[in-house]
Amino acid sequence: MAQLLIVDDDANTLASLARAFRMAGHEATVCDNAGRALELLKSQPFDLMMSDVVMPGKDGLALLEEVRAAGIALPVVMISGQANIEMAVRATRLGAVDFLEKPLSTDKLLLTIDNVLKLKRLEAENRDLRQRVGKHEIVHSGEAMRRVMAQVDRVAASEARICILGDTGTGKELIARALHDRSPRRGQPFITLNCAAVPGELIESELFGHEKGSFTGAAARHIGKFEQANHGTLFLDEIGDMPLGMQAKLLRVLEEGQVERVGGDRTIPVNVRVIVATHRNLDDLVKKGTFRQDLYHRIYVFPLLLPALSERTEDIPALVEHFAAQVADQNGWKPKPFAAGAIRELQRYSWPGNVRELRNVVERLLLLADGPVDADSVRIALPQVDAAPAGSGVVSAVRLEGPLSLRVDAFERDQILTELKRHNQRMTDTARALGLERSHLYKKCQALGIDLRALRSAENL
Repeated sequence: MAQLLIVDDDANTLASLARAFRMAGHEATVCDNAGRALELLKSQPFDLMMSDVVMPGKDGLALLEEVRAAGIALPVVMISGQANIEMAVRATRLGAVDFLEKPLSTDKLLLTIDNVLKLKRLEAENRDLRQRVGKHEIVHSGEAMRRVMAQVDRVAASEARICILGDTGTGKELIARALHDRSPRRGQPFITLNCAAVPGELIESELFGHEKGSFTGAAARHIGKFEQANHGTLFLDEIGDMPLGMQAKLLRVLEEGQVERVGGDRTIPVNVRVIVATHRNLDDLVKKGTFRQDLYHRIYVFPLLLPALSERTEDIPALVEHFAAQVADQNGWKPKPFAAGAIRELQRYSWPGNVRELRNVVERLLLLADGPVDADSVRIALPQVDAAPAGSGVVSAVRLEGPLSLRVDAFERDQILTELKRHNQRMTDTARALGLERSHLYKKCQALGIDLRALRSAENL
């Protein structure tokens, strides 16, 4: 299903085109002048615009020129009952993908629209592939991940609902992408939503979409994740953090295969494979009454458990090589090798932040290294903590070694972790205790490699 904008000054043409598109499963918005069309394009997303050329006031070619000048990237098909070669050439130079003559054949019209939409999808996929080359590769060499990937290959082609389990940073989204890429849906969209990152009052709109004016701030129609993922895969990360009331609505969509936008008055069929993930124990959440048992049985058909990085240290050399090449390529740096001693130090560390933490550490080491990365550099870059005296109220005592800049970073990191622990991960209270703005504290945590979500997860265990 696509969102189409039709622009024509003839009411009969608008009515017949809109009816034909809606019967073919698309949604059509009609408009009888170029000025209003430009306003609509600026206020809400469309997949394609079809515009008449000859209209009173501003004509279709002028509209096309303004659309391109405004940076609005969507395919445009021009139509006209007064077509000539010069008009068609100008439309093509302005970026129109096709030019049709009136009267319009319904079959030819629908075929043109389908071809344009397929071309648009292929272009988007090519852009995505260029951006993703290497970014979503699952790097492994050990037995633990080999078993996981064997399971991925076994279930990817099925429509079974899969629940990916694992600690924060173990690569749950990468596995979900691998399932999609190995499935018959691989040519269709892969859409993600982190349930823990969306406020409870907005998650319904994010999943199912909303109509313009359905609530305060709904200035335009919004297409939800389910519609965006139609015929493809929707990955719901941290499903255990979804509000209880929203779980009932999700269950209904999974059972009925249709959604209703917030403020809408009709249901929209969707064909979506849903893959979920969580770092939480869903069995415990069901027993506590914070996760619906019926939804649990609906999504927990095939569990995939991802090992922590500490359980797959044999993969660290390959991961380091991969991340080092990736970081160097992104920054235009010359590759810097890691000495065998550096790799051994990395393998000794416990990696509470898992693969995500390893990637951050590799980037930090490359930023600081003037040549090959050695064992001393790794020891300085990794958190070095000693147990604090019992009852002291201090989370850890940092061994300050190495250059002054690294000592300062280590001290700041330790102080922030101490205050976060003391204030039960409440950012406002922690920022006040440290004399920082809340936004500054978030930036500090990001710069120092403090994974706030991992800390909260550990606190909840």
